[in-house]
Amino acid sequence: MVLERALKRDRAYRLSIVSTGREALSRLESHDVDLVICDSDGAGDQKSVLLAKVRLSHPRLPRVIVASQRSLGEADKLARDSAAYLFLTKPVVVSQVKLAVKRALELTELSRRHRIVTRELHLSVDDDLFDENRRLSVSGGISKFERLVYASPKMADVVSKAKTAATTEMPVLITGETGTGKELLAKAIHFNSDRADSPLHIQNCGGIDETTLRAELFGHLAGAIPGIAAERLGLFRAADGGTVFLDEISEVSMTFQAALLRLLQEGEVKPVGSDEVYHADVRIIAATNKPLDEMVARGEFRKDLYYRLNGFSLTIPPLRERREDVSALAEFFLEKYAGVIGRRVLGFTSEVLAILSRHRFPGNVRELENEVQRMVAVAEQGGYISERHLSPELEKLRFAETLPQGLEITGGTLKEMVEEMEARIVESTLARHQWNQTQAAQDLGLSRVGLANKIKRYGLAEKAL
Repeated sequence: MVLERALKRDRAYRLSIVSTGREALSRLESHDVDLVICDSDGAGDQKSVLLAKVRLSHPRLPRVIVASQRSLGEADKLARDSAAYLFLTKPVVVSQVKLAVKRALELTELSRRHRIVTRELHLSVDDDLFDENRRLSVSGGISKFERLVYASPKMADVVSKAKTAATTEMPVLITGETGTGKELLAKAIHFNSDRADSPLHIQNCGGIDETTLRAELFGHLAGAIPGIAAERLGLFRAADGGTVFLDEISEVSMTFQAALLRLLQEGEVKPVGSDEVYHADVRIIAATNKPLDEMVARGEFRKDLYYRLNGFSLTIPPLRERREDVSALAEFFLEKYAGVIGRRVLGFTSEVLAILSRHRFPGNVRELENEVQRMVAVAEQGGYISERHLSPELEKLRFAETLPQGLEITGGTLKEMVEEMEARIVESTLARHQWNQTQAAQDLGLSRVGLANKIKRYGLAEKAL
């Protein structure tokens, strides 16, 4: 067997081969297992029962299904029912097997790290005696590249470039839609740079008037700002030797841009109301959800400042373009909020993970986090998050997927139109589940008897033959 030869040859893995379901379950209980590979050919029902038990007893354990061409239909159903991580088709080659195992084990390690980080965060104490750097690195959450949650090649490329940026002193410009995690990436860059032991200050430049923004960043003399008697140092000087993260940099005025350019070019800060100029050794990381190059072309953003800020450019893709990250992020947020709420939640059903992976998430990672937080809050103690825990927004997505393509209602009374729609939804759902009435009933929220009555009522029994 290619699979066995490939793995036995590699001393990095310890291979345990079993021939029965009982033996497999016994091995799982008595050994630390990181990956299950199941040959789906033969004894399909037994394999289905085995994988269902593995999924319940070890929900985070990756499962890989291997199948021959002649049994692809059954194997595909087995893979979906067992929420398999990967599906390999025979004949498999050595390189394919090694890559599949490597990726599956990386997923296991990622999940393990998430649990460790979550426990650390729950145990951390927000002590007022900690300095600002310590508060950001511990209480602020993710501060190391190893703690960033991703599984997609696109995010792996972004993180790789960010690691390089962390080794330089150059300004960094992070571009990405709202909610993609620009601030988290900025924190990771700072805390992995030579400035990690110095302060990191964060300032959102959007929705704030220019005078207030300049006072916050450049400081001001006593009485220079109406209503504020005390003198203020300003974040640029307070972060001396460290980093200042400027979010929504596209929102600042042209006059503010000129002052920021002076800081980047000369390292000089002039407080509001002062004629004196001070030196500030500070690194700038800026972020925007708008294309600054287009703003430069329209004359809305200074070209010289853009080139200064864009010393090192990073673009975080939206979540809809890296769907591989959805499951990893969802699992991370589940553990995070289950710990915060104090609720034991076993995980997501494969149906929920599939719906999450198909959703476009216009609010990106932030929207996913809010969705998972809400689902954890309404989930039952010791249970799984299932479709009935979905928010109304995602429930609409699930319902829309049950409708036949190009559904048109021919008219008639309201009752007749509702019955016609119901008949088509029932028929479409049955077809989607290969007329498996148990699965279709669960998807529609009906009992088997209730679904059988509707099949009879709408004359659908003949179509199942």
